[in-house]
Amino acid sequence: MANYHYDEAGNMAAYFVITFLAIILIPLTLSISAGSKKQRKNGCQCKPCIDQRARVRKRDAGSLLRPKISLKTAIVVLGWSFFVFLVFKTAGAKIENKVYDPFEILGLSAGVAEKDIKSHFKKLSKLYHPDKVKISGNDTMDTIANKFVEITKAYKSLTDETIRRNWELYGHPDGRQEVSMGIALPQWIIEGKNNIWVLGLYGMVFGGVLPFLVGRWWFGSRQKTKDGVNALTAASFFKSLKEESGMGDVVGALGKSYAWESVERSKGAGGKLEDLERSVSAKMGNEWNQILKLAGVGTNEDGYEKRKRALVLLYAHFLRVDARGTSLQQEQDHLLLQTPKILNALLTISTSRNWLAPTLAIMRLHAYLTQALLPGKVQLKFAQLPGVKLEEKPGEVESIAEFVEALEKKGDGRIKDVKTALQGWGRLELVDTSFKVIGERLVTPSSIVYLVVKLRLSTAPSSSSLTPTKEKDAEETKRSLKRNEEKDNQFLVSRKDAEDEPTADVASGWAHAPHWPGYRKPSWWLVLADDKSNRVVVPPMKITDVPFSNPEQDRDYRSYKLQFQAPNGVGLFTWKVYLVSDTFVGEEICEDIALKIDDVTALNADEQGAEDEISDPEEDSLAGQMAAMRGGSVKKVLDYEESDEESSTDDDEESKSSNSDSDSD
Repeated sequence: MANYHYDEAGNMAAYFVITFLAIILIPLTLSISAGSKKQRKNGCQCKPCIDQRARVRKRDAGSLLRPKISLKTAIVVLGWSFFVFLVFKTAGAKIENKVYDPFEILGLSAGVAEKDIKSHFKKLSKLYHPDKVKISGNDTMDTIANKFVEITKAYKSLTDETIRRNWELYGHPDGRQEVSMGIALPQWIIEGKNNIWVLGLYGMVFGGVLPFLVGRWWFGSRQKTKDGVNALTAASFFKSLKEESGMGDVVGALGKSYAWESVERSKGAGGKLEDLERSVSAKMGNEWNQILKLAGVGTNEDGYEKRKRALVLLYAHFLRVDARGTSLQQEQDHLLLQTPKILNALLTISTSRNWLAPTLAIMRLHAYLTQALLPGKVQLKFAQLPGVKLEEKPGEVESIAEFVEALEKKGDGRIKDVKTALQGWGRLELVDTSFKVIGERLVTPSSIVYLVVKLRLSTAPSSSSLTPTKEKDAEETKRSLKRNEEKDNQFLVSRKDAEDEPTADVASGWAHAPHWPGYRKPSWWLVLADDKSNRVVVPPMKITDVPFSNPEQDRDYRSYKLQFQAPNGVGLFTWKVYLVSDTFVGEEICEDIALKIDDVTALNADEQGAEDEISDPEEDSLAGQMAAMRGGSVKKVLDYEESDEESSTDDDEESKSSNSDSDSD
C-alpha cells in the first residue's frame, strides 16, 4: 500500500522551479551581455562623436539615484534573485529519504565484530539513557528518549537475529514499510483554510491575466503591419505616396504618420515647445508653413496636434536647434530613434509599386536624418564634418576632399577633428558590376540572373597609407586572378546574398554621426533601376560590412549579389545601379549598366545539343507523337536502325529454319 504525502517543506517544488528558472534565465542573461558588448564597439574617434556616444551611454544608464533599467534587465535581476533564494533554501533542507544504516547511527564502521558492538552500545547507554542524562540546553525529555530508542533499535539490528533479517531483507529493522510517494506541492496549497486564496489566484491567472495577454497580442498584431507600424500609418502612406513624389512629399507623408505612431510626450514642456517652434519658424520662414500643410497640420484631421509636435521636434533636429530641456530632449530622442522604422515601412510601400523617385527620396532621407541636415539640401553636406556649421559657406569647392584641402591651407583649427572623422568615414568604391547566369555563357530570356557587385571602402590619405607596397610579379598576379575567379564562382552558386567577410578590416564600427541620439552602423542600399520609366527593376538590397581597401591583399573587396528573372524578350536593356548611403549625405554612386538578352540560337552547338537531347522526345514514342500533334520538335528514328533490326530478325528466322531442316534429316 502506497502512502502519499505532500511536500511540507516545499523542497521538491523548489527543485522544479530552479530548473525552470535556469532554462529561461541563462539565455536571457547571455543576450543582455551580448548587447552590452555590441554597444562597446569601436567607432569614429572625433571629439563630437565621442561626446555624443558618452551622452547616449549616460542616457541609457540613467542616474545614480534613478538608474534606467529595461524591462528585460529587471526580469533577469528578479529572476536570479529568486533563483539564489531557492538554492539557499534547498541547500539547507533536511533529507528525509535517507537509507537506514545502523552502523552510522552507532558511529561504527561496517564489519565491526559483535563483541565490539556490544561494548560500544554499553558506553552509549550510559550517555543517552533517559534516567542518567541531565536535561540541558535545547534538549527535552522527548528528544533524549527518541535518541535512546534509535540507538537501541540500531544495536538490535546488528545483534538480534530476527531484527537483523528484517534489516537485510527490507532495509528497516521493523520489517516491510509502506511505500511513500511524494507530491511536489507544498502542503499549504491543499489546506482547507487556503482554498479561497488558491482558487482566487488560479481564477485571476487563467481567467483574467492570460485572456488579457492573448487578447492584447491578438488585437495588437491586427493593428500593426509586418514592418511594425500602425495599419492606419500604412494606409496613409498608400494615399500620400505618388509615382512622382519627391523629398517634400516623403517628408509630408512621414509627418502624417505621427498621428498614429506612439511617441513619448514629456510633461510640462508646453512653453518650451512653443519657443522651439518659434525658433524653427524663424529659421525656415514660409517653408515651415508648407511643411505643416503637407503633413496635414492645421486641418480637422485626427491627430494633427501630435503631428505638429512631432514635426517641431524633427525639424529642430534638422536645424540643430537645442531642444531646451531634459524632458523635451528625451522626447526628441525617442522620436528620432523611432523614425527609421517608419521610413522602412514607407520604403516597403514604394518598392512594392516599383517607383524609383520616391524610393530614392526615402533612402536619402535616412542620411539627412542621421546627420541632422535639412532634407533635400545636398549643398549642406560639408556640415557633416565636425565643427562645420549649417550657415558656413563652402566657397567654390564641390567635394569634401576639396573642402578639407581648403581648411588645411587656411590652417583651420578644426582640421584635426575633420581628418580623424574622415579616417573612419569610408568612401564607397564600386570595383566591378556584372550580370551572371549560373552555368551559362549568355543571358537568355526568362533566365535567373544575378547582379554581382564588388565593393570596398577607401579612407582619407595619410602618411601611413602612402607607404609604397611591394609589387607582385607576373606569376603571382596570375595566381591571384585565378584564386579570385574560383571564389567568384563559389559565391555565385552559393545561397548567400553576401560573400563571407574577407580578412581585411570591415566598416563594422559606429559611423560618424555626432547628432544622432544612438549608435549608427554604416550601410548602403543597392538599387537596380530603369530611370527612363522611373521603375525599380528588383526590390533593393541592404548592404553592410564593406571592407576597407588594402592593396597588400589579393581580395580587398567584398561581393554582393541581387537575384531577379530576365525579361521575356531579347534585346539590350540599359539600366542604372544606385548605391545610396543611409548614413552620409551625398555619398551616392550611380553607374550605367547594360543587360543584353540573347536568343537561345546564340548558344553554340554543344550547348544547344545538350538541351535538345533532354527536351526532344523520340518520334515513335507516345510523348513524341503527342508533341508532333502539337507541332513541336521530335527526334526522328533513322532508317538504318530499322533495317538493321529487320535484317537481324530475318537472319534469326533463317537460322531457325535451317536448324529445323537439319533436325528432320
